Amino acid sequence: MFVDRVQIEVEAGSGGNGCSSFRRERYIPKGGPDGGDGGDGGSILIMAEEGVNSLVQLAHQHHWRGNRGGHGGGANRTGRKGEDIVIKVPPGTVVYDAKENFILKDLAQNGDQLVAARGGKGGRGNQSFKTSTNRAPRECQPGDPGEKRRLLLELKSIADVGLLGKPNAGKSTLLSRLSRARPEIADYPFTTKFPNLGQVQLDMDTSFILADIPGLIEGASEGVGLGHEFLRHVERAGLLVHLVEPAPIDGTDPLENYRSIRHELEAYNPKLAARPEIVCVTKAELPEAEEIHAQLQAELGHELRLISAVTGQGLNELVRQVATQLEAAKNQTEGA
Repeated sequence: MFVDRVQIEVEAGSGGNGCSSFRRERYIPKGGPDGGDGGDGGSILIMAEEGVNSLVQLAHQHHWRGNRGGHGGGANRTGRKGEDIVIKVPPGTVVYDAKENFILKDLAQNGDQLVAARGGKGGRGNQSFKTSTNRAPRECQPGDPGEKRRLLLELKSIADVGLLGKPNAGKSTLLSRLSRARPEIADYPFTTKFPNLGQVQLDMDTSFILADIPGLIEGASEGVGLGHEFLRHVERAGLLVHLVEPAPIDGTDPLENYRSIRHELEAYNPKLAARPEIVCVTKAELPEAEEIHAQLQAELGHELRLISAVTGQGLNELVRQVATQLEAAKNQTEGA
């Protein structure tokens, strides 16, 4: 099961109580206070880790409670610190404060972490209350409670390139042809039910991550169909590859399908819609493909790709163009 959005509650461990104790040893009947401090409570951390691909474990455990710190003891013994709890999530997870609705941290890279709830401080033992005027204090403090928070976690896949298109446009087939990913492929809409990622390797030093998201339909930006739940998976992509099917099985107009997807991108996130885009007419082996390619190219006023994931036509050229544009964008960013 793939889960990319979940709410959880985290409560860090309370600090241990301070101890009220007095030194009692042979020949020292009236020793001073020796009650130690309580240990700090364990915090709850969220950490991005490669190999974790979904938030599914959080869907089954919505409440996380930290470990309490140990109580202080006599002979100035400090309580042990509560062990931290580390919640592992996929790189690309964004953590929000669900109550106040703001981003706490974007865990974009492997190893990024956030202290989601900090453990409570341990209480002071009576030895720390000793003064020149109060040599035998009995006072001690309880530990502080740990922080408590309600969080929203959203996974935004780490991909260099996002594949866009209507259902059945050939995105999954292209992904499987260019990479080692093996998404479900069939001749019916919505075969892809969750994002698939694949690595395209050009040579030893050049590769990029390609994301195939479920096909978009009219109203997707408002949650219709599989909706905007999946659009966020291409938000990080620096380049979009838009696939247009020349002969849709539902009889719709390929050019209107392209316009519809562009409209949904604009409605969802204008910045995403402004990303560089490579438009490809797919299924070049079909008799309608060349005509649709010519019509759409005339409408857009720039060169389009005509490709086939079945025969391999145009795929090498597409991959080289993607790599070139990604490299150019990288150099531009580094030079800025």
